[in-house]
Amino acid sequence: MNGPVAPPHLELAHKLADTAGTILRRYFRQTLAIDDKADLTPVTIADREAEGAMRVLIESAFPAHGIIGEEQGALREHADYVWLLDPIDGTKSFISGVPLFGTLIALTYRGSPVLGLIDQPILRERWIGIEGEGTRLNDRPIACRPCGTLAQATLFCTSPDMFGVEEAKGFQRLKAAVKLTRFGADCYAYALLATGFVDLVVEANLKPYDWSALAPVISGAGGSITDWRGAALTLSSDGRVIACGDRTLSVPARKLLNA
Repeated sequence: MNGPVAPPHLELAHKLADTAGTILRRYFRQTLAIDDKADLTPVTIADREAEGAMRVLIESAFPAHGIIGEEQGALREHADYVWLLDPIDGTKSFISGVPLFGTLIALTYRGSPVLGLIDQPILRERWIGIEGEGTRLNDRPIACRPCGTLAQATLFCTSPDMFGVEEAKGFQRLKAAVKLTRFGADCYAYALLATGFVDLVVEANLKPYDWSALAPVISGAGGSITDWRGAALTLSSDGRVIACGDRTLSVPARKLLNA
């Protein structure tokens, strides 16, 4: 393991996922109170408890590291190392009893993602990506599949409602050019892309804790993930994301999105 990611970082990432998974399995398909946040997205005790438990572990292991979480905000966000936590990416699926959500755990170094973990605690699937290394699913090496043209591609998006007016026009142009378009799955779609079952994921209005874990997973599987202009994702990115299993799809897909 080279670069800014050290074995204790990876050990902690697994511990965070194990801890969150235990909590989420306890609450999944149970009757829960559902609150609406300021942006009208749902949140439950499961989201809050899982993030709280992970934050305690990070503070204990690396008290100088920063933390940015969906539910409890930012702490030391300008530190060299910052952990980004989304305890349930796909809360709408979680509260509907659909096991297509995930826990997202990322470690950034000086603003760039260097470690990413996607955990599906119900299906017991865990994707790990580390900068400079190959991505693994449950300790098995995986890779994106080749896809020569947009006309052969499968495109995913969590919801068309996430796009603004002009963004929606771009997405419709891309949708018309691909073979198959599916909606839903949240972070699970990106995991499927890294595993060779999906070719494109295009979304907008994402926050750093939504996409930071995805970047090392996808790049380590041979794919690309950038903003809609083709720039690398950092903590200051604008939230518009395009992931391609076959890197050759990036340019034609972005041309349609930005036309």
